[in-house]
Amino acid sequence: MLKKKKPLDTVGWREWVSLPELGINNIKAKIDTGARTSALHAFALLPFEENGQPKIRFDIHPLQRNTDTIITCIADVIDKRWVADSGGHREERFVIQTPIIVGTETWPIEITLTERDTMLFRMLLGRSALKRRFTVNPGRSFVTTTPKVKP
Repeated sequence: MLKKKKPLDTVGWREWVSLPELGINNIKAKIDTGARTSALHAFALLPFEENGQPKIRFDIHPLQRNTDTIITCIADVIDKRWVADSGGHREERFVIQTPIIVGTETWPIEITLTERDTMLFRMLLGRSALKRRFTVNPGRSFVTTTPKVKP
């Protein structure tokens, strides 16, 4: 007897997500199935080592068009990778892994850190992070949450 697969939850093309281990309660993410990896806006990157573990300290402006709010984060570095953006420009980026919360789901994802001040969204949630978790409805926004204003 074949088991029926549970239908996937739906997300819109943009959603409010949380990165609790980084102290980011709310950040608007663009759900980007065209991007393989997820990316997070980060500046003032400061790599360091603690007990033999490579780490990175960075700041983030979690809200679009708001440079007054700054959150300082510290995370383990799991890799450094060359990543090509949508314009074909290549950049070497630090890669971290951290839990993400989308709606009622929580799971660990890999995120590259890059300067996104000029971009509309502070975070891109790429297809590797979404794999087998959600169906994306490009005609909807904020399916899993109500828009929030405080970070």
